[in-house]
Amino acid sequence: MTDKLEPTFEGDFTFADAAPFALDSGATLSPVTLRYAWYGAMMPARDNVILICHALSGSARVGDWWPDLLGAGKPFDPARHCILGINVIGSCYGSTGPTSLNPATGLRYGGDFPVVSIRDMVRAQAVLLDHLGIARLHAVVGGSIGGMQALAWAVDFPERVPHAIAIGAAPLNAMGLALSHLQRQAIRGDPAWRGGHYAQGQQPVVGLALARAIATITYKSDRLFRERYGRRPNRAGEDPTRDHAHRFDVAGYLDHQGQVFVDRFDANSYLVLSRAQDTFELGRNPDEEAKILSRAKAKMTLIGIAHDWLFPPEEVRGLAERFQAARVAAEYAEIVTNHGHDGFLAHPELLAPLVIRALE
Repeated sequence: MTDKLEPTFEGDFTFADAAPFALDSGATLSPVTLRYAWYGAMMPARDNVILICHALSGSARVGDWWPDLLGAGKPFDPARHCILGINVIGSCYGSTGPTSLNPATGLRYGGDFPVVSIRDMVRAQAVLLDHLGIARLHAVVGGSIGGMQALAWAVDFPERVPHAIAIGAAPLNAMGLALSHLQRQAIRGDPAWRGGHYAQGQQPVVGLALARAIATITYKSDRLFRERYGRRPNRAGEDPTRDHAHRFDVAGYLDHQGQVFVDRFDANSYLVLSRAQDTFELGRNPDEEAKILSRAKAKMTLIGIAHDWLFPPEEVRGLAERFQAARVAAEYAEIVTNHGHDGFLAHPELLAPLVIRALE
């Protein structure tokens, strides 16, 4: 396993103390804290920064979740570029989110945390970049929700983004929206959720684990499940033909994924970030979308993932073609893996050459 690189710097930035930060939902946040980390060093002109945007359960510590792409001789080489990660608003890894104190009540926001959008996240990141003196990025890169952020950066801050790489990302289709809804219902249906106002250490672990298990199905593929698990009984020695409580092997895997997740993530943050994923769009009709896409000035690289049924590769390819129709320099590439959507994390060796080519 690749050793995780430690950040060169990690810290917090707080803004919107005097003037609240306005959200697309019409709500506001004040103040707003962003946890960020970077690897390497900024050049004096601060023009060598690559912003890496994390997915739903990621953090500012890029080396923790993309270790095979970050390091000496790798696509994101701190000797060449300053690699910057920023934890998004709504998360539970240091930035303002449901676990933060609400200054209006002195209690944690919990279920009162407002709806945030992908574009809210990006606008907050832009405030941090201003604070750091970064007028123009070298590139912005992300997968899944991170890829949505890369797309939003390209159309909302075109002058600041010369290269944008979005992996396994496009507006979510109806099936994706349906599965996101079920995940949130699993959390809300847990009696321990208490309207989002559960005590610290007493979150709805049953509902959150079930939500993560449902999500894990969308992150993988039928091919992978058939290869790995088939119809075999759970490897712990269970026999589902003899006991109602016994499971097939694939069920044991899903239960395990849910159980390990509840120890590291917050249920309310899951609700907030999955909602941000659902509401991401680049225009509500074809004409509006074409106008928005045409704002991009970056070299756009959209990477699809074979057997990804959360963000099917044909939908990512279609978005790349619509960028091209809007006269944007965009290209489509694809990695072939049975891992499905998780392929951008599970097979970095397939992704690396595409990222290197896009950055060059």
